[in-house]
Amino acid sequence: MARIKLVYLGGGSTRAAGTMASFMANGSDFDGSEVVLVDLDPARLGLIRTLAEKMARARGLDITVTATTDRRAALDGCDAVLSSFRPGGFEARVHDERIPLQHGVIGQETQGGGGFFMALRAINVLKDVCGEMEEICPDAWIFNYTNPVNIVAEAITHNSPIKVVSLCEGPIYFRDTIAESAGLDPAKLNVTMVGLNHGCWGVEQDYDGRDPMPLLAEAWEQRRDDPTLEPRARRQLQLAVAMGAIPADYFEYYYFTDEVLDDLRAKPTTRAEDILGWSTDYWRHYEDQAQSDDPQLDPDRSRGGIHELELAIDVMDAIFNDKDEVHPVNMPNAGGALPQFPEDLVVEVLGRCHAGGIDVIPSRPLPRHVRGLVEMLGEYQALAAETAWSGSRRDGIRALTANPLVRQVRLAERLYDALATAHRDHLPDRLRVG
Repeated sequence: MARIKLVYLGGGSTRAAGTMASFMANGSDFDGSEVVLVDLDPARLGLIRTLAEKMARARGLDITVTATTDRRAALDGCDAVLSSFRPGGFEARVHDERIPLQHGVIGQETQGGGGFFMALRAINVLKDVCGEMEEICPDAWIFNYTNPVNIVAEAITHNSPIKVVSLCEGPIYFRDTIAESAGLDPAKLNVTMVGLNHGCWGVEQDYDGRDPMPLLAEAWEQRRDDPTLEPRARRQLQLAVAMGAIPADYFEYYYFTDEVLDDLRAKPTTRAEDILGWSTDYWRHYEDQAQSDDPQLDPDRSRGGIHELELAIDVMDAIFNDKDEVHPVNMPNAGGALPQFPEDLVVEVLGRCHAGGIDVIPSRPLPRHVRGLVEMLGEYQALAAETAWSGSRRDGIRALTANPLVRQVRLAERLYDALATAHRDHLPDRLRVG
């Protein structure tokens, strides 16, 4: 069992309670470890610490939990950094979603102009984190969940020697969503999804020994006019049938752009505004459970669910306990594991995780009829990462123009300036306007 010091950046967030529940559920693999919660709000840090300590005690675990607003002090002696934070909070995400809509394009947390500015803010912080780690704990890993995870990993791998892997459950839940939409058993659907984060496709798929595509086609014919099929699931199912492969549901922003844009414009609130409205109840629930000797999180009153960032815990376990397990990872495309993509581009593929690190596993190539869009997103990813780490407004406009949801120079200029003004307090001077 591994005894590690884990520093959790974002340890006072709405997701932190669920993350601590996930860590303690696997706590026997980390007995004797220390978790340091790091965030900006001392009161919320204290609440999450209380929950985590009681979860550990109820399970008879020897895990120490501390909390601090001093990130540099927390990193001393660190083995692993779990990064899951949002610079500017959900209030900043409101700008990411609403301002693009005001300019006639989709606003989203990881896609388009909104995702671009989330990347600029996140990497502005993580650049400092990497500098501190290079000095204080150069052998530690970053297990990154800070969005957009692909652009964050792209920036770090090109500019810092710190070991980093970005993680996302997308390749797991995309499979489950489409199985449920088609009336199939998710446990029987096996899919290998590769590409980019939030931009991956199934290249190997099997349903209980059969090709699932005829079953998906049959389900689409039966459900195409079914009003109970949620719009995102409907688009995913239709796209899978059209392209002959299971897609990430985020492709709806590119293959159903006008339809999604109309839906977003018609909705009175953004996703971020919805979450802000729910968050009061999340914190009330956490406060209630902090009074219990054995806190139990209600998945309907806990941000994201009971077990958050489970994949990060699994990959940490595999590395620090040398379990030699295979998990979906976002890593550089070493050896051309994903054919026809640059070897230094961060891609989402399967990786074998063990004490020596993570070895990306060669995959089948993406079909030609879907590869072009993913290649375009990959070039945008590289430009966005470079801008965030060391670029200027001019570089940012070029990156936005390369984004498939923007593509127009004048639009990119207007969008950049509007978002940079809204987020100026979270950006370095080189990226600000005026």
